[in-house]
Amino acid sequence: MHERALVDLAKVCGAAKIGLRFARLGEWVCLLRRAMSVVLLCLLIPPCTRAQRTQFKPGWNAYSPQQDIDLGKQVAVDAEKQLPRCNAPKVDAYLTELGWKLVAKLPTEGVKYPFEFHCVNDKAINAFALPGGYVFVNRGGIEAADNEAQLAAVMAHELSHVALRHGTTEATKARAAQGFVGILGAILGDNAGGALLTELGRFSAGGVLLRYSRSSETQADVMGTQVLYDAGYDPRALAQFFEKIEADSKGQNPPEFFSDHPNPEHRVERVDEEIEKMGGLPAKIKKDSAEFETIKREVQALPVVKKETLGGSPIARPIGPPALPSANYAEYQAAAYLMKYPDNWKKYGEKSSISFAPDGGVMEGSDGEAGLAYGVIVSVTKAEGDASDAETLEKATQEMIALLQKGNPKMKIERQPGRVRVNGLAGLSTHLSNESPAGGEEMDWLITVIRPEGLVSFVCVAPQKDYEKYDKTFSSILDSVRFRK
Repeated sequence: MHERALVDLAKVCGAAKIGLRFARLGEWVCLLRRAMSVVLLCLLIPPCTRAQRTQFKPGWNAYSPQQDIDLGKQVAVDAEKQLPRCNAPKVDAYLTELGWKLVAKLPTEGVKYPFEFHCVNDKAINAFALPGGYVFVNRGGIEAADNEAQLAAVMAHELSHVALRHGTTEATKARAAQGFVGILGAILGDNAGGALLTELGRFSAGGVLLRYSRSSETQADVMGTQVLYDAGYDPRALAQFFEKIEADSKGQNPPEFFSDHPNPEHRVERVDEEIEKMGGLPAKIKKDSAEFETIKREVQALPVVKKETLGGSPIARPIGPPALPSANYAEYQAAAYLMKYPDNWKKYGEKSSISFAPDGGVMEGSDGEAGLAYGVIVSVTKAEGDASDAETLEKATQEMIALLQKGNPKMKIERQPGRVRVNGLAGLSTHLSNESPAGGEEMDWLITVIRPEGLVSFVCVAPQKDYEKYDKTFSSILDSVRFRK
């Protein structure tokens, strides 16, 4: 408002008090002009660094945040049964304290996730976070970090997956891609809903909830950089950690971290770009702490625990070769069949795929994966066609062989399928060979029978050098099979 207008206003009102306050109003006008100048100046200068940082748009997700929490808790319970724990309260307490420091800078959109942090006694460089905020950090990740900022970077990356809800976003995509049919249904013949819930509720390092896309990895990198920046850590630590483990693994198998987290292109450049968007490096940044160095020494002193899994079940690996099969048998009852197996063997898996093996029957192969070296695998898979038609059995058997070879690239057919009978029903017997986790070659005896439930297959496995010791046991197991009517 102009001063002349204020004078006219005073005259019109005829109020002495307004006239007396004219001088003060003049001061207010000056203040108003200054304020307007500041506003104009703010409009002309670049936005603040927080406004410049990358903004994230959540992907399509059929799950609610509460379902993230419920599902994550269910899978975390399964994971704790399978993964070797560090059993080091000080380490878990340190990870928890560091984790919550990062969580405080995490944009969780008002959702109260029950974050938990656990140390896994695994030398592989890796970490993962389940929906709902259940975070597991391998001791190998702690040992590989040069300082606290690098460890915080790994954890910030995983926490970003939680905040961005990538696990259930990927599960939503998988459901859509399968036409809302269970992910395992096409292979194992499970019903639509049950198979999906079973897959999501069971921990698996390569499971749907941890199978991120490259775009998801980039988002977690960028948000992780923001979290580090806001928490006062050197935001370059994320890129530095990736560079370090890549350099250390040259000429060797890539670290487990990259098998679980696909390495997007220009990863380091994208982190540096985000730092520039936020205004460059802050004046004060934290890189290390005495607490980290103490915890790292404690982790390095922990005993190494090796644990393998088969069909999602934990397996303790004893010292020495497996004991020979017992002459006494235990009985197993499935929906489609009954069978017996040596009572000194253990059962692994459930429903459509069951394995029976002695202690030490599962070994780590040359690819670093756990594989069955001694034992029997029984599965029921879907089969198209009339169960009473011989062509249906032949076609389903060839499909099973192709499926086995897909998972075992070095598997070869040694003897083409021949006719046999199992519990009075027509079946096929096929002899295969493969690379054994125990070293050398193994023999795989495949027996297939078609049933209304699908193709029932039995794969008897043992190294060639030991096969004669197991041949009689395998025959006894197959003789004990009884199909339900």
